[in-house]
Amino acid sequence: MNFITNIWNHPKTSAAGLLIAVASVAGVLSQQGITLGKVGTGTVVSLTSALATALLGLMAKDPEAASQQASGSASQQAKLGAWMLVALLIPLPWMQGCTATSVAQNIVNWTPSLESAVATVDSTAALLAPADAPIFDAATAGFDAASNLLAAQAKAYLANPSASTLAQLQTQVVTLQQQVNTALLQAARIVDAKSQQHAMAAIQAVGTIANAILSLVESISSKAQVAQMAAGAGVKLAIVRPYLDESSAAAIVAAHYGEPVALARAQVAQAEQAEVQAGF
Repeated sequence: MNFITNIWNHPKTSAAGLLIAVASVAGVLSQQGITLGKVGTGTVVSLTSALATALLGLMAKDPEAASQQASGSASQQAKLGAWMLVALLIPLPWMQGCTATSVAQNIVNWTPSLESAVATVDSTAALLAPADAPIFDAATAGFDAASNLLAAQAKAYLANPSASTLAQLQTQVVTLQQQVNTALLQAARIVDAKSQQHAMAAIQAVGTIANAILSLVESISSKAQVAQMAAGAGVKLAIVRPYLDESSAAAIVAAHYGEPVALARAQVAQAEQAEVQAGF
């Protein structure tokens, strides 16, 4: 049969496809709450997905593929890289629940960048036309207080990952995200092109980090908690998306995690899609 011939002639492609399928199915099962039993502190489903992703990563680093690329078969290595990218984009079930501490640390690691972005917002008004500065100041007036409180609550949750500190963190990240979305809509009314460009760039930098933290908070929240968070989001992401610069957002994420911009761009797009589906 043709499919048997294809497997025989293209074993590496077939193996990669199988691993992607295993990781994808495991991700879906995890999202549906199906665990298939416990393994250590995790589950059979999470372990299966992790192993599939790890094996796919080893394939992407196959020295045979590298030598083929050096001899002119660049497409083989490109395919392996694409397979690994697909694996990275699959939701990782072990990022939920059992790794709350590592996620909390990740959130805290974002706070210096958040503080820096807000400081840039504070100094941006001086770059705007005199008529535009008051509009910008009014739009971003709450950024300092909201970001400081979010940073403090992130540290509090890391020190004490309780239900109450998580609830406070959930509320505050949505508060900041909504302030950013509202500010983007207000800054869009600035008429002067240069002023608007400066204003939008400064606000979006804060928004990129707020959305990154929001995604992390979602990963340690239950479906009911995420739904409650989304219910408090009056200004939806879809409304402000026309004003967002995806390249700028990807650059910020790539710099933070020390990863390729192309990968960061895909991660940003996936995170935005997940937030829209969640109701943000």
